Amino acid sequence: MASNSIIILSSLIFLVIFTCSKADLGHPKETKMTVYFQDYSGGPNATVIEITDQSIGLLSFTKFGAIFCTDDPVTEEFEESSAQVARAQGIYVTSALDGSNTHVLISIVFTNEEYRGSTLEVQGSSAQFERVREVAVVGGTAKFRFARGFVTFETIHYDQTLHHAVIQCNITVLHY
Repeated sequence: MASNSIIILSSLIFLVIFTCSKADLGHPKETKMTVYFQDYSGGPNATVIEITDQSIGLLSFTKFGAIFCTDDPVTEEFEESSAQVARAQGIYVTSALDGSNTHVLISIVFTNEEYRGSTLEVQGSSAQFERVREVAVVGGTAKFRFARGFVTFETIHYDQTLHHAVIQCNITVLHY
């Protein structure tokens, strides 16, 4: 009988804690923004490197199992000289046998005044050869606590000589 009372009391305490913590969060906010990843896949200032094959030359983005590490500056506008708002840091792996998909694990680490210290966690499969790729936002911190949503990536500029790509990132998230 005492054990039933303990189970009932424990359940009641859990319910009170769950209800109170949910009430403290309030209603989710929606944030939409567009930012630009400044991606350098070569040269002395490369922001993405292949970590599975250290050979000199072009990166093998379509080779199954290729793993890349990235730390791209993220700017407010298309131009590289535009104000930097974040860094896109993480890894991605070519995960399809035919090289058509990568698995993306990226943290968008905000550095601008409005969102400094906040992050968005992006994870999922990205179809490399599609013009627009959609990947899930699976979490966030600080101003983006409990974030969920999606991003779309679109390569809008590529300079083969400089190995410089500009990737437009449209973000839509709900958060508390």
